[in-house]
Amino acid sequence: MKGNLLWRGVLILAILVTAALLAWPPEEKINLGLDLRGGMHLVLQVETEDALRAETDSDMDRLVQLAEEEGMAGLQPRRTADARFEISGLSPQSMDALADLAEERGFTGRGGTRWEVAGRGDGRIAFEMNDAEVNAVRNSAVSQARQTIDNRINAYGVAEPVITTTDDYRIVVQLPGVDDPDRVRNLIKSTAFLEFRIVENGPVPDRQALLANYGGRLPDTLEILEGDVRDNTGKDIGDEYYAVQKRRTVTGRDLKNARPSLGEFNRPVVQFMLTPTGSDAFGELTGNNIGKPMAIVLDGRIASVAVIRSRITDEGVIEGDFTQQEVQDLSTILKSGALPAGITTLEERTVGASLGRDSIEKGILSGLVGTSLVVLYMLIIYNLSGLNAVMALALNVLLLFGGLAAFDATLTLPGIAGIILTIGMAVDANVLVFERIREELRAGRTVRSSIDLGFQKALSSIIDGNVTTLIAAAFLFQFGTGPIRGFAVTLFIGLLASMFTAVFVSRWVFDFVLTRWRVQRLSI
Repeated sequence: MKGNLLWRGVLILAILVTAALLAWPPEEKINLGLDLRGGMHLVLQVETEDALRAETDSDMDRLVQLAEEEGMAGLQPRRTADARFEISGLSPQSMDALADLAEERGFTGRGGTRWEVAGRGDGRIAFEMNDAEVNAVRNSAVSQARQTIDNRINAYGVAEPVITTTDDYRIVVQLPGVDDPDRVRNLIKSTAFLEFRIVENGPVPDRQALLANYGGRLPDTLEILEGDVRDNTGKDIGDEYYAVQKRRTVTGRDLKNARPSLGEFNRPVVQFMLTPTGSDAFGELTGNNIGKPMAIVLDGRIASVAVIRSRITDEGVIEGDFTQQEVQDLSTILKSGALPAGITTLEERTVGASLGRDSIEKGILSGLVGTSLVVLYMLIIYNLSGLNAVMALALNVLLLFGGLAAFDATLTLPGIAGIILTIGMAVDANVLVFERIREELRAGRTVRSSIDLGFQKALSSIIDGNVTTLIAAAFLFQFGTGPIRGFAVTLFIGLLASMFTAVFVSRWVFDFVLTRWRVQRLSI
C-alpha cells in the first residue's frame, strides 16, 4: 500500500512541477488574445477572380505567341470570362493547327492539363480552364496572399501575429499589441495588386464622355479604369477615366524588388525591378507599343500614366503624386510580395491596450469572487474534507495554465469565462464523491471502505458528465471562431485537469491521510 502511495505521489508531484515550469512566468508563457492585450482583428476576402483573370491572360498571351512563332498571323485573342478565352481570326487550316499546337504544348489534352476546348467554329476556338485548375488557382492565390501579408506584418515588426485562412477564401489576421493601428491598417489594406496596361483612350472627366468615343459601348477588349486628379499641392480633387486594354501581360507576380527613389524635380517615386520572365514580357509589351501611353495600375486604380519612348526590360519607376511616406510604404508593400489578387476587408476590430487591461482586471476579480464562493461552500458543507476539494481546485488551476502554455494556446476574455466555469465544474466531481462517501458512512461502513466505495460508485457519473462536456467543447473549437475557440480550449483543458485532480489527486490525499494517521472518523 505504501509503495503504491509513493509512486502515485511522485507522479502527481512530477505533473505539478512540469505544469508550474511551463506556466512560469505567466506574463511570458501565456499568450493573451486581442481582447486582453489589445490589437487589431481583420477578416479579409481574397478576390480570387483577379488571380483567375491574370492566369487566363498569361496563358492566352503565351498561346498566341507560340502560334505566331509557328507562322499563324492575324490572331485576335479575347478573354470572355474569368477562366475562359477565345482566339478568333482563324482559317479552317489554322484552326486545326492551333488546336494541335495547344495539345502539343500541354494547354489541352489528356493528363490533367489546365485548359479544355469549350467550342470551335466561325473562325474561332474557345478555351476554358477545368474545375480542378480553377480551384488550384484560387487556393494558390489565398496561400500566396497569406504569405504576402505575413511578410508585410513581419517587416513592420508586429510580435506574435496570428494569420490563418478559411475554406471560403478568407484570411483572418490578429495582431496583438499594435501601437499604431492606422499605419498597420493602411499597410494591410493597401493590397498593391500591380498591373501594367496599355491605354487606348483618355483621360476624360467622366465615364460617359469616354463611352461616347466608342458609340456608347466599349469593345470587348477594353475596360474603363479610374485615376485621381490632383492639384498643384497634391490634393485629390476628383477622378479621371481611361479606356485600357484588358490584357494583363505583366503583373505584380513578375516583380523582383522595389525601393524608394527620386524622379524628376526630386519628386518621390518607386523604382522597381522585374524577374527574368517578367523582363521578357515587359520588354515585349513596351517594344510593341512604342509611342502609346501605358498605365501603372494599383488595386484597380491608375496610379500614373507615361508614354512609352523605347523598349523597357528589367526595371522602371512608378510615378504619381506620392509623399515620401507613401513611397516608403508602397515600396515595402511591393517588396514584401505583390498580392496575386485584390483583397476586401469584411470585418475590422481594434481593441485598445487600456480596454484589454481593464478586461484582465475584471476577469481576475470575477475569478477570485467565484473561487472564494466555491471554497466557502465546500468548507461549510463538507467540513475538513472540503480542504481536499479546495486543494484539488488550486492544483486544477495550475494544471490549466500549464496546459495553455504547453499547447501555446491564446487566453481570451471568453477563455477567462471558461476558467471560471471550470472552477465551478471542478468541484462537481468532489461533490459526487463526497455524497457517495456520506451514504456509505450512514450505512455503517468503515472510513476506508466508505472512501473506496464512494470513489468507485461516483467514477462512472464523473466520466459521463465530463466526457459529454468535452465533446461539446470539441465541437465549439472545430466550428467556432476566435473568441468561441478560446472558450472551448480553456474549458477542454480545464475539464481534463479537473478529472485528474478530483479523481486521482483527491483519492491520493484521502489514502495518504488514512495511512499516516489511521483516521477512525471522517469529517465530512
